[in-house]
Amino acid sequence: MSKEILVSVDVDGVRAAMREDGQVVELLFERAVRQQLVGNIYKGRVQNVLPGMQAAFVDIGLERNAFLFVDDAIPPGLEVDGAPPAIRDVVRPGQELLVQVVKEPSGTKGPRVTRHVTLPGRYLVLMPSVEFVGVSRRITKERERERLKALAESLRPPGMGLIVRTVAEGASEAEFRRDIEYLVRLWQGVEARARAAEARSLVHRDLGLVQRVVRDWLDDDVTELYIDSPSDYERVLEWLELMAPHLRSRVRLYTPTTVSLFDRYGVEQEIERALRRKVWLRSGGYLVIDRTEALTAIDVNTGKFVGTTDLRDTVLRTNLEAAAEIARQLRLRDIGGIVVVDFIDMDLPEDRQRVLEALEEALARDRTRTNVLGLTQLGLVELTRKKSRQTLDEILLRPCPHCDGRGRVPAEDTLARRARAEIRRTLLTSAAEAILVELHPSVAALVIGPGGAHLRQLERELGRSIFVRGNSQVDPGDLRIRALGSLAEVEAQALPVRPGQVLTVTVEEPHVTNPGDGIARLDGYVIDIDGAGGMVGRQVQVEVVRAFRTYARARLV
Repeated sequence: MSKEILVSVDVDGVRAAMREDGQVVELLFERAVRQQLVGNIYKGRVQNVLPGMQAAFVDIGLERNAFLFVDDAIPPGLEVDGAPPAIRDVVRPGQELLVQVVKEPSGTKGPRVTRHVTLPGRYLVLMPSVEFVGVSRRITKERERERLKALAESLRPPGMGLIVRTVAEGASEAEFRRDIEYLVRLWQGVEARARAAEARSLVHRDLGLVQRVVRDWLDDDVTELYIDSPSDYERVLEWLELMAPHLRSRVRLYTPTTVSLFDRYGVEQEIERALRRKVWLRSGGYLVIDRTEALTAIDVNTGKFVGTTDLRDTVLRTNLEAAAEIARQLRLRDIGGIVVVDFIDMDLPEDRQRVLEALEEALARDRTRTNVLGLTQLGLVELTRKKSRQTLDEILLRPCPHCDGRGRVPAEDTLARRARAEIRRTLLTSAAEAILVELHPSVAALVIGPGGAHLRQLERELGRSIFVRGNSQVDPGDLRIRALGSLAEVEAQALPVRPGQVLTVTVEEPHVTNPGDGIARLDGYVIDIDGAGGMVGRQVQVEVVRAFRTYARARLV
């Protein structure tokens, strides 16, 4: 099986994709405005203890308090026989604790935390407070398991524990020593910061997405890792020089020509498909994936596939193809929790067994722990998959404002990324010097960026002039190209006003960050009127003071 890793870095954050045999199977996202919390360590304070739930809420300085279950609240090193103690005997309100996030916030729920800290390295995971050595179950060769366990036992720091990761298969003593030295120094730094920090403080942030991908995904099975950021490319090579020098040759810098990295390898299209409810199979059958807060239901249908021999063969072939695609969709969408699959009914027990085996075989490639529980009395296949991060649609979509949250639409930063991609595609296939596009104001603001920073970066990348105009009449998911041509032609349309011009306009709303000013629009072009924040709804005369690409400043006449 060929495996590739693609890492794309832009102003919105970082995205990573894993491809196996040409198919995208995993996606990771890290937004610039909100980084992943899992792995972070905080010094928190217990807010309240809930005996009825055997849990406590811990204030770690985030918007929502973290949830600490009793099993995770037992102090490290304390051995418990039988049933866990009562939560009130383990923690008390006001107590300061060092906790690590193990599950991202979801919906109205805050993050889940534990007092049992772990620090992952390249080959090993350090457990600072537990004297234990374990080996990944994915390493199946018994002799290699024994070698790795003995090696870890001999190098284990006093009073600490180690877990040997899957990627450590074949690793040497020198590689283990290097990993342990790095992790022990890291833990010593965490302890020092925790002693000095006030409660509700972050004392350790896990690696950024680029480094986590290299640490967790890049192994001997990966043929190539492409990254489109020169600075991150250099940092990855430096990190590998220390941790895994033999893998440096597999890292490639991708320089965009006419298409972006994700467009080149079909990842953008795969992301779009992964947000849909219906997934088509190659045979003509399809899956319907419905998510609720409690579970995910997947329905298998023959669709347009009518087979070539008989009904049994048609059903079996559809179910076997669906089993492989279901495993891929669980990884791609990062669906966790309870999953119920309604395969097409099969009369013969041997056919049902073949489909179950095919599903288990496909799920064996999943790095996230998944358990197939078998068939229920209703003939449904039930499985569970560990959930620690937000699903793909939770990251990229938001509740629809037009249907009271019953549906979901793409979030503004997702739409802004699409808009930038469309602008790139248009200019890279045109000789035009400049372009004028109209977007919904909420999307236009993200494309332009603070003080126009994102727009300037896009212009430097493409070597063209780009004018963006907000227009509330444009659907948030649409992009309208108003002009494409020479700079003079486009600028004439993009700047509909000039300094000294007197206009009659209607004040539509106060300025978002400076409510003393009022905002008017002329064909979608923003006019910022000094001192007109209290005149919403009134028609006023103004004189244009200065005209910029995306807005003009004006004063009341």
